[in-house]
Amino acid sequence: MSEPQSPREVFRKLLDGITAGRFSELAELYAEDAVVETVFEPVGPRRFQGRAVLRERFAQVAALSPVELTATNVVIRETDNPEVIVAEWDYRVHHRVTGRTFDAANIQVLRVRDGLIVSSRDFHDHLALIVGGDNLPQLVAALEGR
Repeated sequence: MSEPQSPREVFRKLLDGITAGRFSELAELYAEDAVVETVFEPVGPRRFQGRAVLRERFAQVAALSPVELTATNVVIRETDNPEVIVAEWDYRVHHRVTGRTFDAANIQVLRVRDGLIVSSRDFHDHLALIVGGDNLPQLVAALEGR
């Protein structure tokens, strides 16, 4: 039996899958009971639990996302815990609807056990995506409860 993939290798597969638009494959990188927290999500859920929930979330993103992403400035930091890495990178974002191209910063703290992501705390620049998509008025309305 082969060795499970390292946290670094799993993160690279995740990032490569996202930038290539292979969202249908991403849930398989997560443990059955994985927990993902999108800490800076301005509206909507910030916690997703379970591979099935993540599979559904990735399917929604695949169906609705108006952006093309290219990862740049990728830095992966290992920690004292061999299961945990901290990944930093920027997305070069092209918004197909607005035609805008811009950068969005990201950080993920991943815990990988036996080659599967068991937890992830995601810090994405949602505001850059919202502004780049001309969706600031919708965000303000959502925050005001309209």
